[in-house]
Amino acid sequence: MRDYLVLDVLEKTAARLPHKQAFADPDSALTFEEFTAAARRVGSALTGCVKPGSVIGFYLDKSCAALCGFFGAVYAGCAYAQLNLRHPAPRIAAILETLGSPVVVTDRAHAPQLAACGFGGRILLLEDLLQCAVDDAVLARVRSGMIDTDPLYVNFTSGSTGTPKGVVVCHRNVLDFIPVFTETFGITENDVIGNQAPFDFDVSVKDIYSGLFTGASVQIIPTPYFTQPVVLMDYLCGRNVNVLIWAVSALCFLTTMNALAYRVPALRLIMFSGEVMPPKHLRKLQKYLPDTTYVNLYGPTEITCNCTYYVLDREFADGEIIPIGVPFRNERVFLLDENDREVTAPGQTGELCVSGTAVARGYWRDPERTRAVFTENPLNPSVHDRIYRTGDLIRIADDGQWLYVSRKDFQIKHMGHRIELGEIEVRLNAVDGVERALCHYLEGKGRILAFICGTAGKQEIIDALRVDLPEYMIPNVFFPVDHMPLTKNGKIDRAALLALYENRKAANHG
Repeated sequence: MRDYLVLDVLEKTAARLPHKQAFADPDSALTFEEFTAAARRVGSALTGCVKPGSVIGFYLDKSCAALCGFFGAVYAGCAYAQLNLRHPAPRIAAILETLGSPVVVTDRAHAPQLAACGFGGRILLLEDLLQCAVDDAVLARVRSGMIDTDPLYVNFTSGSTGTPKGVVVCHRNVLDFIPVFTETFGITENDVIGNQAPFDFDVSVKDIYSGLFTGASVQIIPTPYFTQPVVLMDYLCGRNVNVLIWAVSALCFLTTMNALAYRVPALRLIMFSGEVMPPKHLRKLQKYLPDTTYVNLYGPTEITCNCTYYVLDREFADGEIIPIGVPFRNERVFLLDENDREVTAPGQTGELCVSGTAVARGYWRDPERTRAVFTENPLNPSVHDRIYRTGDLIRIADDGQWLYVSRKDFQIKHMGHRIELGEIEVRLNAVDGVERALCHYLEGKGRILAFICGTAGKQEIIDALRVDLPEYMIPNVFFPVDHMPLTKNGKIDRAALLALYENRKAANHG
């Protein structure tokens, strides 16, 4: 019988491996049997507070208990949305307004912080929900009305207008993607996955659901460990972690801090996504972990995690771009030009589009932005064929590989030339003495601004860039920074960098 809900998968795994560890954090651990029972207790409590089909916000640190809360929401016929504790109160308030949820779940430690965000609904404490008795009859009644297109979770991403977008992923999306993902990379109950990503970042979806689908254990790594390389490596080694599905910046932390020189975990598989991996950092990983399989994953939240993958089979030189690879099974990936014609020839660039069951439902309570990017397939006008337009520009290399170039909105017109800022960033990151680099275009001033972290001087960088780039692609302004600020998802925080630049410029002219 086909699984229609992720709860079906959870319960099958719990029946098969009841005493196997499912999730663990520094303070607790739960077997699959214990995890399922706890989620059912939370679900029983929530059924008296919310209607099925709601989205429940969770204002919690990532932990085993938080996951029990998420799946309690699912047992109550609802979806869950993790709210990031490190976000400023106005952003949390904006997300809560978008959710329109009558309740938010938090714990005693964070209830005052949530109250300061101005939420006008009912605040529930997770500690209380976990003590509730299971009501099998109520859970069965709710379950009988659920279908596979019901929302499962909502992940909020930044929006170009400044208003967060809530990406709605349903049960069917995850049921389609995760079995293919785990099968492709041979993830089994014998694996131990080290969870790096925050729970409001879709990279964590691969950790959580790969564990549920296969019986692999998931070790939850506290966010502060990513500023403490010794503590982090001891945690990975002490817990026998052998699979990492991390953001690029998290892996670059290991190499920048020389964490592997202290201790090397027995990793069989490292997968990375979110940003372009600089080859110099990848080679440092390969030096310490030569027998590990490395995979470049590509795909936005809107298509349920990833749509393509590339298993690295060689070393890449500085300045090379690691391909995004081939589509996962049951996902159709293609490129469109500005006139909605398919791009297929080497040397051409187009916007990557995706169709298939893994494409998300849209944006929560935001039909206008949903219609803008979840559109009909112009290549198939004869029937309803829904696609997602990623906004990512991909170039077809001479050997047929697909290479990520930049975002459409990072494409600029400078000195009469159409330029991809991502191409300049690749060259900058290849320069000796440059640890990380990022570019921004100063609109109205016609200047390319380069943020540089590293020891290389301005003239050294310019001389190196001139080897590969025409003069009009050389940045006009170089701004050194001690470190690259990161967003909650582990990506470089472009807005924070630009604010730093503007503030320093104002101070110098004050």
